[in-house]
Amino acid sequence: MTTHAGQALSLEFFPPRDEAAQGRLHDTVAALRSINPAYVSVTFGAGGTTRDGTLETVRQLTDLGFDAAPHLSCIGSTRAELCNLLDQYKAQGVRRIVALRGDMPSGMGSVGGTDMLSYAHELVSLIREHSGDWFHIEVGAYPEMHPQASGPQRDLQHFVEKVNAGANSAITQYFFNADAYFDFVDRAQMMGVSIPIVPGIMPITNHTQLMRFSEMCGAEVPRWIRLRLAEMGDDKESIRSFGTDVVTEMCQTLLENQVPGLHFYTLNNAPATLAIWKGLHP
Repeated sequence: MTTHAGQALSLEFFPPRDEAAQGRLHDTVAALRSINPAYVSVTFGAGGTTRDGTLETVRQLTDLGFDAAPHLSCIGSTRAELCNLLDQYKAQGVRRIVALRGDMPSGMGSVGGTDMLSYAHELVSLIREHSGDWFHIEVGAYPEMHPQASGPQRDLQHFVEKVNAGANSAITQYFFNADAYFDFVDRAQMMGVSIPIVPGIMPITNHTQLMRFSEMCGAEVPRWIRLRLAEMGDDKESIRSFGTDVVTEMCQTLLENQVPGLHFYTLNNAPATLAIWKGLHP
């Protein structure tokens, strides 16, 4: 499948936690190489819990020839620690960062402190102050509102703050209603946002897992999809087939409406992302 000019595909991975997971990631990366992603991103655990794994995974993916972008979370890290990480990534030749507030680590009651950041726009500002224009900065966007936001308009204002702080482009939380994405982009552009806002795409492969993820991140799974998945029970093949059809159709709609690209949350698993990619047509 070839996207229209300027519509780039990108992939997200997470750092493997053991040797078996490392092997699975290697196989997944090899299988997804055919997509020829513009870049790949690597997640960063709550409070930096996978910091070393993120560094190592970025290094491995870079060695394999990918443009690898580490996620960088400001929660639980001091300014000095964040600047040290930025210096390490710059020394590795990394040119792209996904800058996020991040999730609260277990047992941490509040965010911020005398030498800590509380919000993603502060992290974007810190990256710009410390590293200038070395990094292309990606930030997060929430078409259906961040789960901790007080309202859609306030959430949009937070997004605009990140853009104004120096973000180059954005990746959205996943969604299954393309209208939510289009509405968010329209509202952002009305507030002066001109950077690319790339839709985040979550393949559907597991009903229980999808509902758990969606509850945590505030992504809505439409009632008709929830009912169909619930009816399929433990029939994994039917769930995968249905999920591929649903997500491929939405991706096709997005591409036909000239979105700047698609960012796939692979969950370190190749088949579902590959099936969607192969189902798309120019």
